[in-house]
Amino acid sequence: MKKIALTGLLAGALLAGCNQQKNAAESATAAETTLADMKDLPTLFDAYWEENARLFPLEATTQGDNRYNDQLPNDGTRAFRRQLQNFYQKYLDGLHKFNREELSANDKISYDIFEYDVQNKLEGLKLNTWMIPFQQFWGLPISMGQYGSGEGVQPFKTAQDYDNWLGRIKGFSVWADTAISNFRQGMKTGVVLPRTLVQKMIPQMRAMETPDATQSLFYGPINKLPASLSAAEKERITAAYKKAIAEELVPTYKKLGDFLEKEYLPKSRPSTGIAAIPGGADIYKYYVKTWTTTDKTPEEIYQTGLQEVARIRGEMEKVKAQVGFKGELPAFFASLKTDPKLMPYKTPEQVLGAFRAIQTKMQPNLKKMFGRTPKTPFEIRQTEAFRAASASAEYNQGSPDGSRPGIFYIPILDATTFNVTSGMESLFLHEAIPGHHYQISLQQENEALPKFRRFAWYGAMGEGWALYTESLGKELGLYTDPYQYMGALGDEMHRAVRLVVDVAMHSKNMTREQAIQYMLANEAISEEGATAEIERYMAIPGQALSYKIGALQIRELRRKYEQQLGAHSDKLREKYAGQNRSHFRISDFHDELLKDGVMPLAVLERKMDNWARNPQ
Repeated sequence: MKKIALTGLLAGALLAGCNQQKNAAESATAAETTLADMKDLPTLFDAYWEENARLFPLEATTQGDNRYNDQLPNDGTRAFRRQLQNFYQKYLDGLHKFNREELSANDKISYDIFEYDVQNKLEGLKLNTWMIPFQQFWGLPISMGQYGSGEGVQPFKTAQDYDNWLGRIKGFSVWADTAISNFRQGMKTGVVLPRTLVQKMIPQMRAMETPDATQSLFYGPINKLPASLSAAEKERITAAYKKAIAEELVPTYKKLGDFLEKEYLPKSRPSTGIAAIPGGADIYKYYVKTWTTTDKTPEEIYQTGLQEVARIRGEMEKVKAQVGFKGELPAFFASLKTDPKLMPYKTPEQVLGAFRAIQTKMQPNLKKMFGRTPKTPFEIRQTEAFRAASASAEYNQGSPDGSRPGIFYIPILDATTFNVTSGMESLFLHEAIPGHHYQISLQQENEALPKFRRFAWYGAMGEGWALYTESLGKELGLYTDPYQYMGALGDEMHRAVRLVVDVAMHSKNMTREQAIQYMLANEAISEEGATAEIERYMAIPGQALSYKIGALQIRELRRKYEQQLGAHSDKLREKYAGQNRSHFRISDFHDELLKDGVMPLAVLERKMDNWARNPQ
């Protein structure tokens, strides 16, 4: 999955330091003045993006905008939610001053995406989810480690860069106090996390309580001080980081850990799904709509999941027969998890090398499938130890200017148990190339798009695209080994199972234990792996639905255009006479699908229908 930043807040609201507050107030005033003078859509979109960057400075850093790298505002306050409500409503009202029918084709796409996004965010602000400020999978206490380790998107190249991070550390202490206050509000009203999730959060906080600052994850940037810094600067920065770790970060993580263990855990709930909290049913419907960008009901998605599980099981039976296994499918799953020949690795570097070999193998066929490829560099890395136990493989986007590569992270807890049937080839297609790396990089590199589109994320299209690319394995020269193909089927089954268990847990009273058993019965996954996955779906309801719903839609669009363009072969032959062009070229379809970035699925279909009527 793509790693999604979920932090950031209004500049000026409880920021660390008077200068930050002053600068933010001046910027906000400037934004208001600009808004009154807006005469066209590009101006509106630019003004929105500028204000949004100040509201969400961590997201700005992720997108390569380093103007606010010292800011970590408090995003848990009531004042912030009111400010956000005013912010979104202001720009929605501004959008509606324009007549959509008078716009160009691309501006109509921008209009539709912007309207959908702002309306959805306004709807989300009505929910009580602020009472759960983080969980074991996403949230600022996790993001702080990624930004501050020196291995993530936060720059550490100059003395100013190092000072900027110290500013964010100050903001974290304030944020944590508000987070605890919000958790306590949830405790009073019953809006609390499941107990099993809280039990995972406590050791994450404890892991940051390092008595020796030099052993802290946050000391990482000091181990990589640039040679260009003077000896005096190095000494000053090192002393400041030791002090910040010992006096701010460690006490803050300890405070969070103590609160979770002593106060919150006893009040956490034994139930699994979000329907168990006040307003939970409506929250889940909102998440389903948000993550799938459709109006599909949970029940529709549940039924689709059951159908897909049955279909993929049929394909797995074929592979079982191909390799000569005589037992039932569950026994085949068990054999895949224990067969020594399917676990050939001894070291993490060997695992990483195997993924690099996959990239090399399919490289020649990529040219047939894609006319456009990104300029952004790409790397494969092992997931950092501090979060590997609760992490999935993921893609962290590069910077738009290419100075920071896109990174495919692989958690490797024990290389000797890393199984080739875990879907290594399909995983690479999804997380790396041509999945997230191609889609996100091409989108960010397209300077013709308004910034709110260049840096947008819609899981249904983004994750749907990545899952769709898994189905391209044979066309790219992969899946020649039946065990690798079984791994690909396992990955596809994994996404189909999600449709069943996510809906069932959050709207049909399926328990955590029942969901784990359903997953174990339908795919070759360890109990540890199934538990981590199910607890992820418990923590972020609806997100796991986006993959399969989006992939099914993209596959249906491809099927429709293959048939539609083929049905007009005489007309197309005349139109493209002498151009040596087929009626439907898969590279054209892929390029068109990706060139305008992610968008809600309904907007995507309208765009692609227009392309199919006038293929270029």
